[in-house]
Amino acid sequence: MLKVGVIGVGSISEYHIRPYLEHEEAELAALCDIHKERLQEKGRRFNVQKLYTDYRDLVKDPEIDAVSICTWNNSHAEIAIAALEAGKHVLVEKPLSRTMEEAVKVAEAVKKSGKILQVGFVRRHASNVKVLKKFIDHGDLGEIYYAKASCIRRLGNPGGWFSDSERSGGGPLIDLGVHMIDLCWYLMGKPKPASVSGSTYRRLGNRAHIENLSFYKAADYDEKRNTVEDLANGYIRFENGATLYVDVSYTLHAKEEAVTASIYGEKGGAEIEPKLLIVTERHNTILNMAPQIDHPEFDFQEAFYHEIDHFVQSCLGREKPLSPVEDGVEIMRILTALYESARSGREVVLS
Repeated sequence: MLKVGVIGVGSISEYHIRPYLEHEEAELAALCDIHKERLQEKGRRFNVQKLYTDYRDLVKDPEIDAVSICTWNNSHAEIAIAALEAGKHVLVEKPLSRTMEEAVKVAEAVKKSGKILQVGFVRRHASNVKVLKKFIDHGDLGEIYYAKASCIRRLGNPGGWFSDSERSGGGPLIDLGVHMIDLCWYLMGKPKPASVSGSTYRRLGNRAHIENLSFYKAADYDEKRNTVEDLANGYIRFENGATLYVDVSYTLHAKEEAVTASIYGEKGGAEIEPKLLIVTERHNTILNMAPQIDHPEFDFQEAFYHEIDHFVQSCLGREKPLSPVEDGVEIMRILTALYESARSGREVVLS
């Protein structure tokens, strides 16, 4: 039985907590949060007795085998390193860290500890992605040379720590773009990035004045605090010649919200978002193939259950992490370079 502690019990934590509670080989043994009242409420709701307000005390607990880190981005590296040094396995929510320097330090800690670290790239665990990956691995799409992804919110700056660059490291690029870039990069075979060119815009703010249209707000939402971009886009070149284009927004004068992701290979292509569709050709005829699966679209809850199960199996020595620390470092390298390109107005060469 793997005994797990969840550090940070905000909204995303429940997508970790519930799968642990229902897992036959895991026990949710402890919770931690700097907000005592929220911590106690979650402890009562989920019947967890061990409650900590300092993560250092939790990772010192000899009965804890592993932790899920669901805190602000600026604390991911610090907590992950402390947990690894205390001999715990780690599942850390995306992104791995706030900066590239922090990411490298986490990777060093993983190597020294010999423990498992899995980065929370949850879309890798979605059913539609798993199905598509089988087609790719069997060569049905051929070499993938282009991908594009978009996650557009017309009104969706969650505020709170999300809109505070000191805690988050950035806005939609590091929050939403991290998922879209990783999803495509993973399906492309994780080619080595050669250069990136990116742009960010702060033109609309958080648009707190908008009426009659609701959107998700962080627990510590403050309409006066917003130091992150509202739109970002980027173009990534890889050493094998493949390219990836991505654009993401918290707020934009768009008709509607939209999430799209597509990849294109020499033998076929595929749409992953909004739902799985494979395009190929047979006998001089183009075919649009819709796989018959329970969840052709991204099922948020199901993907987290798969992710948590994979983490548990990895900690028990039955699987290798699908998203190891090395992947987290590489995605941080890309994100950091995109922000640098946006600041400098120039392409950033990575290799």
